[in-house]
Parts: sequence; structure tokens; C-alpha cells
Amino acid sequence: MIEYLPLKRITAMHAAEIREALREVVDSGWYLKGEATTRFEQHYAQYIGTRHCIAVANGLDALTIMLRAYIELGKLHEGDEVIVPANTYIATILAITENRLVPVLVEPRVDTFQIDDLLIEQSVTSRIRAVMIVHLYGRCAFTERIADICCRHDLLLLEDNAQAHGCTFAGAALSPQSSLSSEVFTRRKTGSLGHAAAHSFYPGKNLGALGDAGAVTTNDEQLASVVRSLANYGSSCKYVFDYVGRNSRIDELQAAVLDVKLKYLDADNSRRREIASAYISNLHHPLIILPCDVDGVFHIFPVLCTQRDKLQQHLSEANIKTVIHYPIPPHKQNCYSNWHDLCFPITERIHEQELSLPCHQAMTEEEVASVINAVNAFSV
Repeated sequence: MIEYLPLKRITAMHAAEIREALREVVDSGWYLKGEATTRFEQHYAQYIGTRHCIAVANGLDALTIMLRAYIELGKLHEGDEVIVPANTYIATILAITENRLVPVLVEPRVDTFQIDDLLIEQSVTSRIRAVMIVHLYGRCAFTERIADICCRHDLLLLEDNAQAHGCTFAGAALSPQSSLSSEVFTRRKTGSLGHAAAHSFYPGKNLGALGDAGAVTTNDEQLASVVRSLANYGSSCKYVFDYVGRNSRIDELQAAVLDVKLKYLDADNSRRREIASAYISNLHHPLIILPCDVDGVFHIFPVLCTQRDKLQQHLSEANIKTVIHYPIPPHKQNCYSNWHDLCFPITERIHEQELSLPCHQAMTEEEVASVINAVNAFSV
């Protein structure tokens, strides 16, 4: 059986270090807001390339609190509109609506699955205050055109980096002052390209904890301070509450695990790219559309197939597990029933045809070859 994502095998790759890190936390007697959290926040901020990292309880909280902090700072207001990809995982949109902001859904490009920057400008109105890009499937969604649009229209550029830890963009990026006047053309990581970014460390992510965890990264010191307070009941000083906050803190055990795994993230992502390259070079089937290149960190290796369900059944019979990301687009979900009349044909095509093949750092060459042979043998 080839599992889609065998977390036990992935964790076992660094089991000794993880156990030692957990032992140190247990023996310390300090389980929240301690040295392990501080250490991971510092290391992750340095890795991403931002001045600040605030670790929180999960990725949805990271998104929600990031937006809420901008509301507290007066840079967003209830009713403001936020451009967001129509084909994102629903957490991105949940965070927007929870803050009583209005999502404006924009179609992706079918060749990259990332938000179409040509359509973003068409969607900008006087009510738009931010653009939330999502580095879906582990591929960079940022483009210089998006940065230019945000600068010209004075929009916040926010990143959902839940699926793209370690992904990079080679080109210009926004400066902390929301200007392209100080362009940087070296490779920069997703999570450092806009004004702020939210990250998820759900166990299945490229950088995954042994439970839920998340983070916000930013170069904005004021935003970082408000995010940290909001995640701590609204308090920056014990028993003094400046905001109506929530309890959203990473625990020391998760921080310690993440700090161990962070050291191996680049190597793990490199292995994912090797597998993706093998798929792209060796999968040859007229009914299957592959990613166009090996750009990204391949949190997910998505293929499109007009006979998706039959392909999934065929692979299951060959003892290969696959996953659909995602079977129902946000605008067709029951929780957003007022959107059911909207039509996003590219998004709907992706959700009807997408199938994710196994692609992770613990895969063996034999398993990769088995997936390739099974896919190429598919017939209808």
C-alpha cells in the first residue's frame, strides 16, 4: 500500500531529535510561552525573512487574527472588501467573513492554479482594501503585477502561506513601506513578500507539528504587537486587556517539534521537487494534465483528469492512495449558500477534475515508480 501521506514515516525520519526536544520541554516544567516558543519564533522569522513571527494555535487563527489586527489598527473596517482566489481552501475565506469583511472571489489561472493577476485589477473598486493571495499547493502566487496593483491602489497585500513553507519567489517584492521603490531581486520566501502572512503547521503540511499550530509573519512591528496581544486574550501585560482577544497560543511541545523539523525543511522540499520532476518527466497519459514545471515546494502534486473519479478508483485498486483538493469549491459550500448562483468556470473545472498524487519526502524510488506505472496504465 502506498499511503498518500504517511505521517508516522515522516515523523520517524527525525524521531530521535523530536523525542529529545519533547523530553526537554516536559522536564522544564514550562509548557506555554516559554523558551521553545521564543526559539522557534526567532528561527522561523529568520528562515522566512521577516522581523517578526508570532506563533498561534492554528492556521485559521493566524489568518483571522492577522485580519483582526488590521481592523484594530484602523487599516481595515467592517464591510471592506478583500480580493481572494475563488479556488482556495475555505479557511482563507472563513477568516475574511469572520471579521465581517467581504470576500471578492477571483478566478485562478488553470495552468498554475494560482490567482490570475490579470483579473485582480479588474476586480479593484473603491471598496477593495486588501488582496489575499494563497500560495496554493505549494506554488508561489505572488507576481510583480500583484505588487504593482497593491502599490498603485494603496491595498494591503496579505499572504496565506499555509501550503508553501520554504517556497520562494525570484523577483521584486513589496518593501515594508508598501512601495516598490526599494525593489529586491534576490530570491525571497513566501511569507515575506507582502505586508503580513499567515502560516499553518497542521501535521500534513511541509512543516508540520504533531498537532495544530500556526503563525503570523510580518515586518510591521505595530502589527506584530497587536497580533501577539489578540492571541493572548487581548493582553500585552498580565491582567490588562486592550482588545477583546482570544486564547490562541502555540504550546511549547509543538514549538519544540517544529524547531527540529525546520532544520530539515529545505532538504524535505528538495525531495518533493525530485518526485515532482520524476512525475512530470515520466507520466504520459492523454487524459491527464500535469503541473507545467517544478516550481514550488509541492505540498500537493495536483493533476487534472476529466475522468478523475475513475482514475482515483484505478489507483486505489493498485493500492495507491490519493486525495482530492478540493471536491467542492467555496462558492458551492452550504455555509455560503448566498453564493450558489455565482459562476466561476475555471475554479469549478479544477474542483471537478483535480486529483493529488502521493508526493512527500519519505517516498522511496520504488513507490514513485509504482505511481508512475499505475497512472500510465490507466484506461477508461
